[in-house]
Amino acid sequence: MISKNNLFKIAFAGLIFFFASGFTVIGHRGDPINAPEETFESFNKAFDEGADYVELDIHVSKDNVLVVSHDRDLERVTGTSAIVSQHNFSELATLKQKNGEPIHSLNQVFEHYKNNPKAKFLIETKKTKKGNPQNMEALLKQVIDQYGMQDRVMFHSFSTKSLQNEAELMPDIPRIFIAGTIKRVNFEVLQYVTGVNLSSNIVTPDVINALHSMGKTIYVWDEMNESPKKWNTLINMPIDGVVTNYPATGNEYRELKDKSKSEVINQNVYYMSSKSEPIYENPYRLIKTKKVVKPLDGYHITNIIRSNGKKYVQLGENQFADATGFNSEYVLKDLRQYFGASVVYRNQQPDNFLYSQPDSQSKIKNRLEANQVEKIITIQRRGSQTWLKLKNGWINAKNVLIQLNPDNYLGNESLKSYYDLPKGQRLRNVDLLENISLAQPTTDQTLQDASLISEFNNLFIDFSTNNDNDSIKTI
Repeated sequence: MISKNNLFKIAFAGLIFFFASGFTVIGHRGDPINAPEETFESFNKAFDEGADYVELDIHVSKDNVLVVSHDRDLERVTGTSAIVSQHNFSELATLKQKNGEPIHSLNQVFEHYKNNPKAKFLIETKKTKKGNPQNMEALLKQVIDQYGMQDRVMFHSFSTKSLQNEAELMPDIPRIFIAGTIKRVNFEVLQYVTGVNLSSNIVTPDVINALHSMGKTIYVWDEMNESPKKWNTLINMPIDGVVTNYPATGNEYRELKDKSKSEVINQNVYYMSSKSEPIYENPYRLIKTKKVVKPLDGYHITNIIRSNGKKYVQLGENQFADATGFNSEYVLKDLRQYFGASVVYRNQQPDNFLYSQPDSQSKIKNRLEANQVEKIITIQRRGSQTWLKLKNGWINAKNVLIQLNPDNYLGNESLKSYYDLPKGQRLRNVDLLENISLAQPTTDQTLQDASLISEFNNLFIDFSTNNDNDSIKTI
């Protein structure tokens, strides 16, 4: 937040662009919450829930078959202790998971899904610190070539040696380095990978932007739960994909973000409203934080998000607020005349419509009654037009008269703000019936009488009436 008295200089003025906001959803071992991991049932559930890829792990059996399993010892998933590398696949295939499915080979997985082009796989190679088994990547290339899966797979691994081998054997297939600590991400690794899969505990917007600038895609992994807490912060970042145990949740958030548009805009703004508004963790699921935006608070905004038919400004990392009432610092002095003031309609303009939004193209909600004074709640500058929020809707400032407030209102004095401006910038539609002092001639009679009209050349004075007998022409 910035001080009311200090203004920031706008960085990257005019830098505005739109970008696609979607990300890839990868079911971690399929959908392991609703079905045994890395089974066809688990994979099918993940695809049905909207996952673009399912993640699976491979080991090499004694007879050089690629076996789909996270663990080298199959006791956890089958109830029988068997080290994959110590048994032929024919033996391992007799072991059953909880749903009755056997342990699968990668060949069997590709065979099962070969006619479903939407079924794609993120394959994790499981190797020892010494890089064993040495032939894993060669076996992997053989199976991929056999089933023509080059465009339907990606690789990721903690093993830098495995990623190097894949880069040499299959350079056109994306290779993603898994990192649980940022210290492991170095220039040597980045030379032979196309992306990085970061733990959600270490990922930050700065890290993502730095890696994006080097042309690397960013995925995030975490055993995320259905609580929105993790997603509320993660979804705000410009990630390329998530590897999650909850693909349905990932797809739900992805769809919310896909329906939105994000506009990058680096600008200092002030909140011109008398009502405090909540700050949300993201603009897609409006989960409130403990913070609020207060009247006349100043911020540097970085993005404007259009979501669910509304606009939100990004005030900081994981901080968003309804964009209504935020105005550029450049119009602050002008708009302060209105802040704390009231409006009145005295039949001087034909349009007294109250709109649902600060836009004459929006729905008309009501009319402002003549001679009924109402307090200004929120101020919004749209292009060259100033819109004022009243209790029943928005009205264009040019269609009402303004009653300036001589008292301090939430840190602002509208009457003083009026006088602080050069005459050419002051309001021309001040309500003189209320602010009569603005129309009083000076007590200094030397020259003032002769130039009385020129002294008020910036005021809008309406002499129109409905009664011809009161016409100024009869005076």
